[in-house]
Amino acid sequence: MSPVARGFYDRPVLEVAHDLLGCVVHAGDVRLRLTEVEAYDGENDPASHAFRGPTPRNAVMFGPPGHAYVYFTYGMHYCVNVVCGPVGKAAAVLLRAGEVIAGEERVADRRPAARPRDYARGPARLCVALGIDRELDGTDLTRRRSPLRLEPGEPVPPAAVMTGPRVGVSSAADRPWRYWIAGDPTVSSYRPHVPKRRR
Repeated sequence: MSPVARGFYDRPVLEVAHDLLGCVVHAGDVRLRLTEVEAYDGENDPASHAFRGPTPRNAVMFGPPGHAYVYFTYGMHYCVNVVCGPVGKAAAVLLRAGEVIAGEERVADRRPAARPRDYARGPARLCVALGIDRELDGTDLTRRRSPLRLEPGEPVPPAAVMTGPRVGVSSAADRPWRYWIAGDPTVSSYRPHVPKRRR
């Protein structure tokens, strides 16, 4: 199947986030249907990695839309975003959860203790399921031979799309920029940010 074209990503971040639900992420022999995503609006969003401008870590966010931004967090997990909007805007959508629809044996090897509903339930688990690490940072998602790409899926009925606060952010936490498919068991649990206590 042909990947989603670049024009899909060259739009406002909230539109892209909404429309990513139901799309399919293809990495190697694993395919995953997106059920939950989260939008970050660059320099207009204090919760975004790009809020304070470009750095070596977030440079991909300031480039062309339709590329993957992969980062390492908490010293142990990878997370993957898709860059959207015009060059220089640095908006991106975090891929939070999905349903594995092909390559389940490979995913079971990567996540041997997990139940199928939990294979990619959360952004770090999603990266493990798909075999994503920093080597895929900057990958062009729109190329047919790309090791990581997005493909069209079954459209999600508007009535089934839910929105709410983003998970675990300390800034702009009230913005309802997390999107998910209502009732889908692979959607992650909502956890608000909890400030660390000073000792």
